[in-house]
Amino acid sequence: MDSSTPIRLAAILLCVIATIFGLYMLQSIVTLLLFSLLIAMLLYPLCRKMERWRLPRVAAIFICLIVLIGVLAGIVWVVSLQMSSFSSDFPKFEQKMITVVDRAQDMAADYLGLDRNRQNTEIRKLTNDFLRNSGSYVTSFLSSTTSMLADLSLVPIFVFFILLYRDFFRSFLYKLFSKVRRGRIDLVLGKIYTVVQGYLTGLVLVIGIVACLNTAGLLILGIDYAWFFGTLAAVLLLIPYIGILVGSLLPTLYALVTKDSSMYALGVIGVFSAVQILEGNFITPYVVGSKVSVNPLAAMIVLILGGQLWGISGLVLALPVTAIVKVICDNIEGLKPWGFLLGDPEYAQSRPRSSRKKTTED
Repeated sequence: MDSSTPIRLAAILLCVIATIFGLYMLQSIVTLLLFSLLIAMLLYPLCRKMERWRLPRVAAIFICLIVLIGVLAGIVWVVSLQMSSFSSDFPKFEQKMITVVDRAQDMAADYLGLDRNRQNTEIRKLTNDFLRNSGSYVTSFLSSTTSMLADLSLVPIFVFFILLYRDFFRSFLYKLFSKVRRGRIDLVLGKIYTVVQGYLTGLVLVIGIVACLNTAGLLILGIDYAWFFGTLAAVLLLIPYIGILVGSLLPTLYALVTKDSSMYALGVIGVFSAVQILEGNFITPYVVGSKVSVNPLAAMIVLILGGQLWGISGLVLALPVTAIVKVICDNIEGLKPWGFLLGDPEYAQSRPRSSRKKTTED
């Protein structure tokens, strides 16, 4: 082994640690820029089409942003209507919740031998602790909400400038990698755009299909606010693997409290489990396809790392960012093994021999 190898490995490790530390310290601006970049990629086809209609670039970008804000405002309006209707039924929900708690206390006393007075004491203690800390909870929630709204207000500005200066950024990359042929840079940028665009459009379509399936299942069971619960669980697909599980908890609890039989709650669990199986094994593979060919093990690892690094934002950004990293690794000679490690083994094994040989020779 070359004597300089340990020094090189130590330098690489220090660079990785410094990069992760920097990403953690700058998480607010980094996540904001990444979300803006993804939204810009999603709006780019519409913007480019309007520019081909001889519309000025600035006007085309403004129209794209107005369409995006209008769609989001419509979604928020519909959700607010559902929430308002849900809050009007809250007293009824609260009364049934009290009945369920009383029934649970009776079962704990009958089957577990827990004294009811002791249960009431513990419940009262937990309630007092919650009320004592509620002030800090509310303050923290308002602070985080205000910060999030302030950050979201910057997203349209970043999206505007990313779309406006896209040619300028491409010229910057030409100058940064002046020793690389421009055709090669354009090829890598095209692959990144194709992967991210395919992932985003596929994800939107998958969310729509899953929302319809969830809603249909809840309507068959006779669960109120089926559209709200079904769409909420579908939107939580933005958090891969665990999103739909989290989204199923609320309608399950609602069915358990509002229905006379616990079989409705089991039915809700069955509906969401069936939809999750369909989504994971049929819907997502056929709709999104091999646009993001990241193997499940690598996906789980980057999801955990993304959650630890940036919280919920990290869970949402983990897969598209990993897909971009994989494209870059696949097109840099020294990083190709890492791109292979992130990829799907089945896809790699199914490639023709001539294609693999040509890739090796490149």
